[in-house]
Amino acid sequence: MNTMDNLEKQLICPICLEMFTKPVVILPCQHNLCRKCANDVFQASNPYLPTTRSGSLTSGGRFRCPSCRHEVVLDRHGVYGLQRNLLVENIIDMFKQESSSSKPEPERKEETPMCDVHEEEKINIFCVTHGVPTCSMCKVFGAHKDCEVAPINSIYETKKTELSDGIAMMVGNNDRMQGIISQLEEACRAIEENGRRQKTLVCEKFDHLYSILEEKKREMSQKVTAEQEEKVNYIRGLTRKYGDHLEESCKIVEKGIQTMEEPEMALFLQNTKPLLKKIAEASSTAHLDKVERGYENMDHYNVDFKKESKALRGIDFIEDDDVEYEEDEAGEVEAEEGEGAQTVSGGSTVTAASVQPTPPQQINSSPSAAST
Repeated sequence: MNTMDNLEKQLICPICLEMFTKPVVILPCQHNLCRKCANDVFQASNPYLPTTRSGSLTSGGRFRCPSCRHEVVLDRHGVYGLQRNLLVENIIDMFKQESSSSKPEPERKEETPMCDVHEEEKINIFCVTHGVPTCSMCKVFGAHKDCEVAPINSIYETKKTELSDGIAMMVGNNDRMQGIISQLEEACRAIEENGRRQKTLVCEKFDHLYSILEEKKREMSQKVTAEQEEKVNYIRGLTRKYGDHLEESCKIVEKGIQTMEEPEMALFLQNTKPLLKKIAEASSTAHLDKVERGYENMDHYNVDFKKESKALRGIDFIEDDDVEYEEDEAGEVEAEEGEGAQTVSGGSTVTAASVQPTPPQQINSSPSAAST
């Protein structure tokens, strides 16, 4: 009996929840359906396809298997193009024969439910007013004598059809819900991809801004470096000139000391005249340049980026209406870059003062200063 019960469970249609009704069709996913149930699911999933007088669809379509949700694609024959599972049909016939031979008639009679009020009466009618099955005695003498009743078999067929239609409708709704879920998942993937693309574009914009700032920093640093090297080279050249003059003066001093030690007066006098001339020439620094006080300062290369910093902190995403305005501003930015100005965030301007290096100032010492 357990084996027969397990076999019976395997022969239940997932749509009508009854044993398969021939013909039985097998889906590409290897699950089975009654062909009528398969047609009901197919029609529910394709409500807008044309149908014949018998209710079958006249063109191909698709629906999902109620057991595994696998999508079944049908050709123009519809469900009638699906292959019949003759093996299952033969098993159903054998099962029914075995069931009819193994179960005695009295047991089948006991399966009929009896009335709770009239225990000896079978439930054989349906009370339409209260929506419950009952017996004939309840209709004649009992609680349902004033109610509208109907044969239980007709109500059974009606309710079974309603349940089958409801299941088919739910299967169609589930297919539509699955389609919506697929669309939502696709929307999530699109949002993630668009987000990555926009972040890449934002990073590229900032990298371009960094490159402009780096180029401007390099240009301004080169200006400072150029004047620095110019001043340093000038000071070093002046230092060499003063060193050469000092060396010459030391030689004259050494020559004068040697002349002072000359005992012969005539020879001393002969050497004194040219020596005094050299001393007078060496004592004069009129031919040597002097550096003005503060010449070593580089404070004239001063910058103030308060306005530019404020503009940079105001950088943000632009509205769609500002895109055209930003494109117009791009041409002006390129023209202003050659003059040391750059437009930031839709019109904010960052400028750096262009300071030309100050040429070295040379002051010739006066004769009075030389004598000093």
